[in-house]
Amino acid sequence: MKKYLPAATAAAAVVAVLAAAPATLAAPAAAPSSASAAPSSASAASAPTDSSAVAPSPSAPRPSARVVASGERVDAGGGFTVWLTEEGKYWTGPDGYENFRSVVDGNVDPSRPGVSHQSEGSAGAGVFHSGLYYGTKKAGKVVLTGTDGTKTTAVLLELPGRPGWGVWYAHTGPENDGGAAVALYDRKGRLLAGLPGWNA
Repeated sequence: MKKYLPAATAAAAVVAVLAAAPATLAAPAAAPSSASAAPSSASAASAPTDSSAVAPSPSAPRPSARVVASGERVDAGGGFTVWLTEEGKYWTGPDGYENFRSVVDGNVDPSRPGVSHQSEGSAGAGVFHSGLYYGTKKAGKVVLTGTDGTKTTAVLLELPGRPGWGVWYAHTGPENDGGAAVALYDRKGRLLAGLPGWNA
């Protein structure tokens, strides 16, 4: 039993020191708290690595076009309606008159990127712009640049299955009439095709 007396005596001494100086108890208590925070910080640091596994890859961005069914009417605003079929683009304006732009009549070359532009409106009501984009399955955006330099990003529509063409439309003020330039970009922001403004 004698060999255990020093240990018991040491334990009693520690208890006596702690009882005499309770302020020193806070320091050891804080140490486990900060120690337990360390794994939490390490875990937080590894979180981006874990979440990046489920985040979309920048090299494979999602298509920017809205996919619509053949013949589905889309309210394009300002009294305009747009729809697509396998034959091409259809639209009506506030006057109710139906317009059509074919993608199968030979006037569109699907072997290389291109864009078309139609516009209608009035000096007081603004201008409705629309057209086809084609020759690519990687369309990201269509941007109009008005005669005053104002840029407007169009809405893109496509049929299911990424057929390699689609329809774009946008509204501008009356100052940006049919003379606006049109540019087609892919989903990485690279210019694919363009039309100069009529006043360029």
